[in-house]
Amino acid sequence: MQITGIKAYQVDLPLKEGKYSWSGGKAVYVFDSTIVALETNSGLIGYGETCPLGPAYLPSYAPGVRTGLSELGPQILGADPTKLGPLNQLMDQKLKGHPYVKAAIDMACWDLLGKATNQPVSLLLGGRYGSKFPLYRAISKDSPDQMAKMVKHYYGEGYRKFQLKVGDDPVLDIKRVEAVHKVLKPGDVLIADANTGWLKHDAMRFVRGVKDLDVYVEQPCASYEACLSVRNHAPMPFILDESIDSVASLLRANEDHAMDVVNIKISKFGGLTKAKFARDLAVELGLGVTIEDTWGGDIVTSAIAHLAHSTPPEHLFSATDFNNYVSLSFMDGAPLNDNGFMAASTAPGLGVNPKLDVLGNPVIDLRK
Repeated sequence: MQITGIKAYQVDLPLKEGKYSWSGGKAVYVFDSTIVALETNSGLIGYGETCPLGPAYLPSYAPGVRTGLSELGPQILGADPTKLGPLNQLMDQKLKGHPYVKAAIDMACWDLLGKATNQPVSLLLGGRYGSKFPLYRAISKDSPDQMAKMVKHYYGEGYRKFQLKVGDDPVLDIKRVEAVHKVLKPGDVLIADANTGWLKHDAMRFVRGVKDLDVYVEQPCASYEACLSVRNHAPMPFILDESIDSVASLLRANEDHAMDVVNIKISKFGGLTKAKFARDLAVELGLGVTIEDTWGGDIVTSAIAHLAHSTPPEHLFSATDFNNYVSLSFMDGAPLNDNGFMAASTAPGLGVNPKLDVLGNPVIDLRK
């Protein structure tokens, strides 16, 4: 099989809540997502997606995806998309860094491999565990009362794991956690995610203030070293996210006992191929894993579902359903929240098919 054409579509994904806020005053109202279609000489088409969380979260930004595709795309025309190792090696040789650019291509290659072998991607990623897996719901940063109100709302949709966006004034953040903790029930899971927002002394005040509550702390500070220092003084379970973007960083954090759970974002690692490798390594090391991405719609949610559903349940801490946060659907067959759980499609590939009238005309069209 050979890649004979690459098309990219730009899609705006408005948020159902109108706004998504996190630490440092950052917020997004509409997500800018890039959908990639890999055409092949077999007639099969594979689909992938990359959607950065704005330009100020990780070293990625939405127009950069399309710029990178224009640079990298011509270099992979003619390559075999089902040979995932050589294809990823080729992308790394032709474009240094920029894993988020490569993620949509790699995702589309897995879709093609599944379609070519008539197997769902979850089977190719290791095999499906059970019939479904649990989801978490991210709660946008707001007043303590409003965040508690939103948790109650999503409780009605079946979610029992909640990731609160914190990372500003530690006193206010403590109140946010306390307000939400009061509305939860035994067995529910609460995560305070600072998204690198605190300085070390602020993070220390926060962990001291919530030490008697059942709460996880996620990525309190920008640097790995600061996170490790807080971890060494904190009694609660720790999650690292932004600091872990490679196998080397995952191994270092494990060696330092810096985390109990690792957040694996597909585009942060460069696609499903490398995210799978990181997932498998984390499982081997005895860590919990959250499977997600920076953001996305139907395709990213489908990819998350396949990687999460092929993760041993005792290691799968959580995953999320980004297509339930936005108001636009552009693919048929995408998985949906089912009372706080989700299941990957059993159809070949990712199991999604494009709504071409929604995608519109491609903004990139490369031919061999």
